[in-house]
Amino acid sequence: MAQTSSASATGLPTRVLGRTGQRVSILALGGWHIGSVKDDNEAIRIMHAAIDEGMTFFDNAWDYHDGHSEEVMGKALTGGKRQKVFLMTKNCERDYAGSMKNLDDSLRRLQTDHLDLWQFHEMVYDNDPDWVFEKGGLKAALEAKKAGKVRYIGFTGHKDPRIHLKMLGKPYDWDSAQMPINLLDNFYRSFQREVVPVCLKKNVGVIGMKGLAGGNTQGRLIEKLGMTAVDCYNYCLSLPVTAQVVGITTMAQLKEDIALARNFKPLDAAARQSLLSKVKDEASDGRHELFKSAKTYDGPHHRKQHGFDIG
Repeated sequence: MAQTSSASATGLPTRVLGRTGQRVSILALGGWHIGSVKDDNEAIRIMHAAIDEGMTFFDNAWDYHDGHSEEVMGKALTGGKRQKVFLMTKNCERDYAGSMKNLDDSLRRLQTDHLDLWQFHEMVYDNDPDWVFEKGGLKAALEAKKAGKVRYIGFTGHKDPRIHLKMLGKPYDWDSAQMPINLLDNFYRSFQREVVPVCLKKNVGVIGMKGLAGGNTQGRLIEKLGMTAVDCYNYCLSLPVTAQVVGITTMAQLKEDIALARNFKPLDAAARQSLLSKVKDEASDGRHELFKSAKTYDGPHHRKQHGFDIG
């Protein structure tokens, strides 16, 4: 498990993000969910409360809600609050020109002159790692870093550990890698078993996501298997991840997650195995981790670059 700092009275525990040396809160506020809050003022109120409570790692992506997630987060980070967060967003392109446009759009929407972390979004096709290098995406990221617009560079994905391993095998020292981390993942196309050890060896910061295994409301681990959010996230945070991204759409959810992080105590091996045993029978075929095996595409923007008809 990653070395965790204790929480201060008004903060959350923190961990170091790989080679960056930067400390971030062990829970990160998810950009997709905050962008789904119908009232922008309420979304901003939630983000301000998160900052005040010490959840200062903010996740986002260029394509979340067609840019609305970045726009509302940008509004929340005005008035000096930008300096209080470790801000990450994601690049949906693979080529040079598209990457640069994504960056310009993200900086404008987020109302900032730099990103703390910029990640290549959704490494889900077998040729994605090749394209990032061959089509100029990484060249754009390196130029942005040199220009001071990006501090650190990483990548994300949720389909197959092999694609993450391909990215990690490329000739670049990534700062971070974001991936599914949850109880079910231990048994099916396991990122925690196959990818995390390689990240640790290469000093790449691990960012977990889909801790409740996805789903439209509470999460499939809760809805389908009767697990609790506390058990699910305590399991994730007991693994060697730097931070786990959580979806927050209400102030009540924020308060629950803040309490969870402040009360977190690492589960020992026996406690982890006990939780794993409760999901094992339904985990090994991927029926609940639909983001790994369902034959769906990842948004029209991403699909278009791979030559699919988007209708």
